[in-house]
Amino acid sequence: MSTVDSSRRTVLKAAAAAAAGAGLSAVGAPAAAAASENGIRIAILLYDGITALDAVGPYEVLSRVPGAEVVMVGKKAGPVRTDTGVLGLVADRALRDVPRADVLLVPGAGNRGVIAAMEDPAITGWVERVHRHTTWTTSVCTGALILGAAGLLRGVPATTYWASKTYLATTFGAVITPGRFVESGKIITAAGVSAGIDMSLRLASLLTDDHTAQALQLAVEYDPQPPFDTGSPEKAGPELQALALQLLADSAT
Repeated sequence: MSTVDSSRRTVLKAAAAAAAGAGLSAVGAPAAAAASENGIRIAILLYDGITALDAVGPYEVLSRVPGAEVVMVGKKAGPVRTDTGVLGLVADRALRDVPRADVLLVPGAGNRGVIAAMEDPAITGWVERVHRHTTWTTSVCTGALILGAAGLLRGVPATTYWASKTYLATTFGAVITPGRFVESGKIITAAGVSAGIDMSLRLASLLTDDHTAQALQLAVEYDPQPPFDTGSPEKAGPELQALALQLLADSAT
């Protein structure tokens, strides 16, 4: 362990001790013990062109669920480029090496990435097979289109990125439902990009309990207070909708 890592851990431990001394309760031990015994395995799919926050946002929450193991999975092990082509993420396992998971999370992507993934039988076939044995199958943003391509959303209440809702309904038969995330049986779909954090906190509560999930929200200090109120298409209006899509297109490789 590096000196920096050691110092950071020392600071965090000291802060936790100070909080406990001030009368603040720690994360619930019974839930943590139960999760550890269950050995929750969470698989996050990586593929060329994914949107980084779709995967990394939920990872920041789920990697801290007591007893959980998060594995990044790709068609093959190794680096994967995100939609801008600048940032790379690393798949630690290949699809063939992860036949099962307790939780499956499918991030979204821009047009290039999501269309390629939807049309790739290796990816959609793996998603469908893993889904058979999951406790929870989840998606973020246009990751719902990949669930749809795997045949999982026909007649299922779901959501996705605002500009893709009509496509999800007409192409894959999903029942578009409002909300930052939508639960239907064991499937949870999140709206665009940042909504994956909201969904992952809900998922954390399902895997442990509300008390633990609330502590995880504090751990990542997720307390959004954006400077603008244009985070949904209804609030933003047509002009900003068009500009948002143009900005996405311009930033994609």
